[in-house]
Amino acid sequence: MILTADYHTHTVFSHGKGNICDNVKAASLIGLKEIGITDHGFNHPAFGLTKRKIPRMRLLCGEAEKEFGVKTYLGIESNIVGIDGTTDLTEKRYDDFDLFLAGFHKFVVFRPSAGFKIFVPDMFTAYFKKDKPSASLIRNNTKMFINVIKTRPVDAITHLNFFCFADAAEVAKAASDYGTYIELNSKKVHLSDEELYAVSKTGVRFIIDSDAHSPKRVGDISLVEETLKRVDIDLKRIDNIDGRLPSFRFAAFKGAAGR
Repeated sequence: MILTADYHTHTVFSHGKGNICDNVKAASLIGLKEIGITDHGFNHPAFGLTKRKIPRMRLLCGEAEKEFGVKTYLGIESNIVGIDGTTDLTEKRYDDFDLFLAGFHKFVVFRPSAGFKIFVPDMFTAYFKKDKPSASLIRNNTKMFINVIKTRPVDAITHLNFFCFADAAEVAKAASDYGTYIELNSKKVHLSDEELYAVSKTGVRFIIDSDAHSPKRVGDISLVEETLKRVDIDLKRIDNIDGRLPSFRFAAFKGAAGR
C-alpha cells in the first residue's frame, strides 16, 4: 500500500509547526502527487484560522505547488458546531477553499444547544465514563454527523468518533449515500476495530490521512497500516493509495454551482 496523496495536514496558520512550503516539500520528497493544507476552522479560539490569513495562504499554496510539483489544495478542517449540521465554514466562504473536511473538536465555539447536548456529555463520558456513552448521547452525535453530511458538501469526515460517540456505521451509511469519505486518521485511534469493521460493511469509501501537525509527519500512515493488519478492508475502497486519486464532493458541488 503506497500513499498517493495526503489531504489532512496542518501548518503554523493554525496548530501546526511548519509552514505551507515545508509541508509541500515533505510531500514531494516522499513522492506524493497531491497534498491538502487543511488548517483548523474559524470557531477554534486557540488554533483556528482567521479570515484575513486566507489570501496569504492561497498565495503560498500556489508558490509551493509551482516549486515542488505537488498539486496543493487550500482546504479547511472545519468544526462541526451544531446538531443540525452547521459547521464554521459557511457557504459564503466556499470560494476560499478547495477541500472541505469536517470534524468534531474539543473546546470550539458551539451553538448553545450543541454545547449542552453534545460537547458537555461527550467530555464527561470521555474523561469519566470512558466507553459507556448513553443511548441519548450516541443518538444526538449520530444525528449531528448525518446532518453535516446531508446538508453540507463535505469531502470527508475526519477522525470519526474521536471524543465524540456516535453510531459509526450509521454515519458511514449516510456518507456512502452522499459521496462523503470517511477518513482513516493516522495520528490518533478514533474507531475501534469492531467499529471500523462495521463501517467497512456499509460500502462507504475511505481516504487515509496523516493529520500531520509537523512536516516530518506528512504522509505518515503507519498507524492505519497497523490497523489494517487486524481489520480486513478491501484496499480498492481506499481512494488515495496505489496511484488512485479521490473524486471529491466539494469540487463537484462548486462546479455544478458555477463557482
